[in-house]
Amino acid sequence: MRVWIISTLLATIFVGMGVSDGFARRTYFTPEQKTQLLAIQRIWVKVLALTERGKGDGQAIQEIIQERLQKLGYGISTNREEPSDVMLMVKCEERKKWSGTTRAGGDADHADSPARLWTGPSCHFSYRLNGRDLGWQKEARTDFEDPISAAKAASAPKSGPYAMAQLAERLQTFDFPTMLAAEWGHDTRLFTLLNDPSTTKARKLKILTLLPEMQSHKAFPYLKEFLQDPELAEPAIVALAATGSDAIPLVVEVFKNNTKSHIRAAAAKALGEIGAHTGDPSITPPILNYLIENLKQMKTSADIDFPVLTEVVWSLGKLRNEDSIPPIRELEEKVWLIYDTSKEMTELRDATNWTVKMVDMDGQIQ
Repeated sequence: MRVWIISTLLATIFVGMGVSDGFARRTYFTPEQKTQLLAIQRIWVKVLALTERGKGDGQAIQEIIQERLQKLGYGISTNREEPSDVMLMVKCEERKKWSGTTRAGGDADHADSPARLWTGPSCHFSYRLNGRDLGWQKEARTDFEDPISAAKAASAPKSGPYAMAQLAERLQTFDFPTMLAAEWGHDTRLFTLLNDPSTTKARKLKILTLLPEMQSHKAFPYLKEFLQDPELAEPAIVALAATGSDAIPLVVEVFKNNTKSHIRAAAAKALGEIGAHTGDPSITPPILNYLIENLKQMKTSADIDFPVLTEVVWSLGKLRNEDSIPPIRELEEKVWLIYDTSKEMTELRDATNWTVKMVDMDGQIQ
């Protein structure tokens, strides 16, 4: 019994932590480091280009990096003698050398983080604050892994310069400037981009995915307008969850009134995440009422909006309100009586089983 209780408590903690990747950081900053990062204005950019035949020409890469950082308002230094607040190190290789197993969690699990098994052309980004590596790593890769074959296919005379040229092209779209701004807590720079009409939707989507990592409460008024955009609404809801209790009325409104299943599901998930961190009791009624109303007409799988109901059930498990026990028990019975072997039903059953344990944990412990 004791093992089960401990396992369940750990599951609750890890599920609750899903509100932001920032909770899984690989490094915790000291108050002094946070102050220094917030004060960064000038960056020393150091680029190293390596081909299979030795050091390559990294000038084009250097210029692209400098230009893109300057567009975000940062000053640039290109050598040690010039004053700077931080050193950005960019190592571009024709063939990436395997560097061992990466640490799990936090940045190691992000799509734009270094890929352990990648051996093709790549540019590795890191930075040093007062000479110390704080563990932030990002990696831009080409769409091909074999530079020799790719160079031959493009009729390029040498694979090394070709790989560097392709990496330079990749860095035109790889959004390292916004990643750095998020890492350093420079939310004002990101909000400026969000409000700029010339900023592409793809970049706005990237920024919206970064805001939860920053736990920025300034994001709330900026995110409200994106809820009206079908392409930006879902990531905006995820970002809103990081603003805490202030977002509850708006997210509840989206959950109740939006007609798109994936957006309602995102709102239900966001409410559960906010509740897991704040314990706000006002979150439970709207999602619990959704479950109760659905139970009245649930006879077959056709009566179930799986994305929404599954997220509602997960969220009720995080909130652990005793009023949820009777309807969750009823749902548990119905999902097993309905014959359905689909992936969606399996996920709903998993969510229901977990939530039953969560909402009735006190009874289990007794």
